[in-house]
Amino acid sequence: MIVELPGATAAEIAFLLAARVARLATVDSAGRPHVIPICFALAGGRLYTPLDEKPKRVPDRRLQRVRNIAANAAVCLVVDRYSEDWKELAWLQVRGKAKLIEPTDVRHEPALAALRGRYPQYLTMALELRPLLKISAERIVSWRINA
Repeated sequence: MIVELPGATAAEIAFLLAARVARLATVDSAGRPHVIPICFALAGGRLYTPLDEKPKRVPDRRLQRVRNIAANAAVCLVVDRYSEDWKELAWLQVRGKAKLIEPTDVRHEPALAALRGRYPQYLTMALELRPLLKISAERIVSWRINA
């Protein structure tokens, strides 16, 4: 299977896919940042993260990240590698635009398959009924990935 992310090198894609968690930064309409850890998968050249069944204080569409994306689609996703040996430090940013994808969207099923392939916990969740966030990369920035 060919895995692509527009603008990313093969080494950057490998680094991204080796990460189990990323940080997603969004900005509200007043410019206030919001960062959360997310699970993610790559499908069809886009990154996807579910609005899953883990406990939340508000319904999916009232989540801060969803409201922020509705007001300002610009996002930044970050994965990093930390080590006590600072020669091994590295990070990758995916800067782009995010959009809510409904279960009826044709991209939903392949994205969900990719998410379930990475995270077996999603096999028992009814994600077919829930929206996903799609992130389209506009720029990839990395440090010490291709070294």
